[in-house]
Amino acid sequence: MDIAILGYDDCLGQGFIGAADLLAMSRRMLKTKERPNPYRVVTVSHDGAPIRDGFGRIHAVDASFASLDACAAVIVPPFLCDCDNLVPSAPAVNAAAGWLRRQHAVGAIVAGSCNGVFLLGEAGLLDGRRCTTTWWRHDQLRARYPRADAAWGASLIDDRRVVTAGGPLSWIDLSLHVIRALLGDEAAKKAADFTVVDSAPSTQTIYIPPGHLSASNPFLLQAEHIVRQAGDAPLTSVQLAQALGVSDRTLHRRLKELSGETPKNFLDRVRFETARMLLETTRSSVKQLATASGYADETSFRRAFRRYAGMTPGAYRTWSLARRGVKA
Repeated sequence: MDIAILGYDDCLGQGFIGAADLLAMSRRMLKTKERPNPYRVVTVSHDGAPIRDGFGRIHAVDASFASLDACAAVIVPPFLCDCDNLVPSAPAVNAAAGWLRRQHAVGAIVAGSCNGVFLLGEAGLLDGRRCTTTWWRHDQLRARYPRADAAWGASLIDDRRVVTAGGPLSWIDLSLHVIRALLGDEAAKKAADFTVVDSAPSTQTIYIPPGHLSASNPFLLQAEHIVRQAGDAPLTSVQLAQALGVSDRTLHRRLKELSGETPKNFLDRVRFETARMLLETTRSSVKQLATASGYADETSFRRAFRRYAGMTPGAYRTWSLARRGVKA
C-alpha cells in the first residue's frame, strides 16, 4: 500500500516532512512476520521535481503523479497564506486537484490538514460532504465551497474517504487516522505510543476566542448577547427566537446559514464559552458554573462541556492553569 504525502510550492514544510517521518517511523514498529511491509511512504509532486515550501526551503520528493498508480491514502499538508491568498496560485495546484480527484475515485483516502483542506475543495471532494478546517478559515471555506457542509470547530471529520482536520499540526491526527483506517485501532495506538503523540484528536473549540463566530455578523452577535444576558435563567430556542423577533423556523434557518448550528447547538456553544471563561477566571464549583451558564442541572452541563472541550470541566481548569503557568 502506498501512502502519499503531497508536496507543492508554499506548503508548510513541517506538515510535508513531518507526516512522512511520522508514518515512516510508525511503519518500522508495525512490521510483523505476516506483514513485513505494512505500507510504503511516498512523497510526491506533480512533476517529481523538488518543491519550495512556504519558508523558502527546498524539499526533494520520491515520485511524480504520473509514476504513482492507485494509492491507499494521500495526505495534503497545509500551506503558508495571507488574507488575500485563499489557495496557492501555482499552476501545480490545478494538477494536484485533478490528481486528488482521480485518486479518490479509485479508492484512496484523501486527507487534508488545516487550510490544505482547500485543495480538496478545489478537487470538488468537499461537495455534499461534512468537513472542517482550522477555525480562523471556517468562513472562507464556507464562502468558497458553498456545497460543502462545513462544521465549525470540529477537529477531524471522515466523510466517505474524505478526511479533513483543523490546525497546522493536524497532520499528526491525519497520519494516525490513516493508519487506523488502513490497519486498525491497535496499529494506530501502537504508532501513537511509539511517536509519543495523542491517538485521539483534541477539539479546536478550547482555543477559539469567545465570540469569534459572531464578530462579523450582527444577527449572531445579538443572539449571543441575549443568551449571555439570560445568565442563570435557562433559555429555550423558542424564547431566543421571540427575543430576536423572528419565528422559530427563521431562527433555525438563519443559524444554520451563518454558523452551521441548530438552535440547541448554538445555545450549548455560547453557554460553553461562558463556562470556559468562568473556569479560567473564577474558583466557582462545577455546580455553581452550571447554574451561572444557564444549565438546568449539573449533569447536562458536564455532558455538554465534555462534548465541546473534549475533557471534563475540572480537567479543563487544570489544563488552563498549567497552560498559563499558574499553580492550582
